[in-house]
Amino acid sequence: MSDCPAPAAPPLPEDIPPVGRPPLTWLYVPGDRPETVAKALGCGADVVIVDLEDAVAPDRKEYARAATAELLADPVTAVPLHVRVHGEDDIRALTGLPGLSGFRLPKITHAVSVHHVAAVAPGVPLYPLLESALALEHAYSIASAGPAVRGIALGEADLRADLGVREDSGLDWSRSRLVVAARAAALPPPAQSVFPDVRDLDGLWASCVRGRGLGLLGRAAIHPRQLEVIERAFRPTAREIEEAEEIVAASAVEAGALALPDGRFVDAAVVASARRTLAIAGRS
Repeated sequence: MSDCPAPAAPPLPEDIPPVGRPPLTWLYVPGDRPETVAKALGCGADVVIVDLEDAVAPDRKEYARAATAELLADPVTAVPLHVRVHGEDDIRALTGLPGLSGFRLPKITHAVSVHHVAAVAPGVPLYPLLESALALEHAYSIASAGPAVRGIALGEADLRADLGVREDSGLDWSRSRLVVAARAAALPPPAQSVFPDVRDLDGLWASCVRGRGLGLLGRAAIHPRQLEVIERAFRPTAREIEEAEEIVAASAVEAGALALPDGRFVDAAVVASARRTLAIAGRS
């Protein structure tokens, strides 16, 4: 990871940002490289995810867990710190540490697995990762597995292999399925999975635009250079902000369904969508 400029204003440390600051960027960092994790905290990501799973070689797992425990012993960090765990040993070792903001749970296929982690790690926000066809079939039950679940996401590399999908567009149904499950469970819109080519920023932009069109909000990254592209792609445009402000202003004058001066008809659902657009725009 290259050196990163300090963010213009440090993000708030709460795990769930207040209304007006939904997270858009989630930066993965290998847990066995503590110096890289330290750099990541100043890169401007909304959330840093310390990875103890795929990014760490088997013979480095114990070291990565110990290094992460040392990091999480400090309750004050610039941004929320999540951990993608490798197994129950990680969960038991890290639960209760003051710097921990959440667990990312890989390869979840049933709600019962989430219930088990919630019992082992009481009070820790959980983010199940759905990485197989079986997991997608159980998407809603996983998303609604209890108050500890704060969000869900896809693990697209494993899901692509499981489904035999070659084209990126072949995962669009899976992404939409996830968006529906999250909404039905009253969770935030899911963030998009990582884009693996850190040099192809044009490809990243196009993929983000496609994901945003499917209802995803924000994206995980594996390199700081991806963060600015993700931020721009998911931030509302000036025109979208203008339209949202017009809708919200009109709804403040007249309750219920209403017609705008240009003839457009809006109802409560449209107003709610406009408010969300302004909440995202409020980040800038």
